[in-house]
Amino acid sequence: MKTSKRAKKATVELRPSRIRREPVRIEPERKKVSRRSREQDIWLGIAGVGLFATAIAVVTLGFSVISAPDPGASAAAAAAAARFGPCEGGPNCVVDGETIRIAGQTVRIAGIDTPPLQSAACPQQELVAAQAIEKLTGLLNSGTVTLGPPVRASDGELRRPVLVDGKDVAPAMIAAGVAEPPGSLQGSGCG
Repeated sequence: MKTSKRAKKATVELRPSRIRREPVRIEPERKKVSRRSREQDIWLGIAGVGLFATAIAVVTLGFSVISAPDPGASAAAAAAAARFGPCEGGPNCVVDGETIRIAGQTVRIAGIDTPPLQSAACPQQELVAAQAIEKLTGLLNSGTVTLGPPVRASDGELRRPVLVDGKDVAPAMIAAGVAEPPGSLQGSGCG
């Protein structure tokens, strides 16, 4: 039996396609990025520099607060150093009734004479010398001590007025009876 050409075609088997097909991808719509203007770039740069400077300042201040000495302790140390006492190694001290050391410098006080403690001729003179030291120490510790300009005493020695809160200590020492005006110190002071 003769089959027609047509019939042959109908019996041909179909094969799968060799063309490889990928699934269709739908890409998201891309937003158009607008470029910042030059003016915006400048302002953002200024803001960035300002923030950076603020951060540096905060860090610096934090370190200074942490590492700074206690102001109360330094004020107490300064007050203790400014106080006068016996001469046992401090920068400020009372040597005798008319001599002090201030900031390590020895100063003879102008306007007074007192008996020396170490070479007192009698117990009365020794007592007056000790009282002069005590009175002078009290005066010096009662306020801020400053020195006046040097003056030459009648014996040729350079002396300086010592002022406490602007007032000369010499008249106060004489009024307390523990010092005499220059040149009037009694010979021995012993009765």
